[in-house]
Amino acid sequence: MTKKSPNPVDKHVGSRVRMRRMMVSMSQEKLGENLGITFQQIQKYEKGTNRIGASRLQHISTVLGVPVSFFFEGAPSGSPTAGFSEDSSPAYVSDFLATSEGLALTRAFTRISDSKVRRRIVDLVEALVDEAPAS
Repeated sequence: MTKKSPNPVDKHVGSRVRMRRMMVSMSQEKLGENLGITFQQIQKYEKGTNRIGASRLQHISTVLGVPVSFFFEGAPSGSPTAGFSEDSSPAYVSDFLATSEGLALTRAFTRISDSKVRRRIVDLVEALVDEAPAS
């Protein structure tokens, strides 16, 4: 018997829940308490292993202070809408922002007011990538 892999939209919604939860510095346990469920269930939602029902997603959006639509921004779609909408961010962007490192880096970077300093940081990171040995 093969294990069914999570639906890409469920994984995306779950990663957006995780990203927002981390943005507001809330633990899985605290979110679970607010929803009346276990932190293990939050883990399953965030991985996309378990689907989040409509009423539960509405409750999560209230607890995390965002509209329900936030969780679907950049979600993979089954049908192309060429010409009618802007391209969404590549998956690696939302994957990066869903990590604690990505969120911390984004928070710190956006607090730098000097655009020249921000540019120099980008240049530094790009130079580090160029110097890194290929794996």
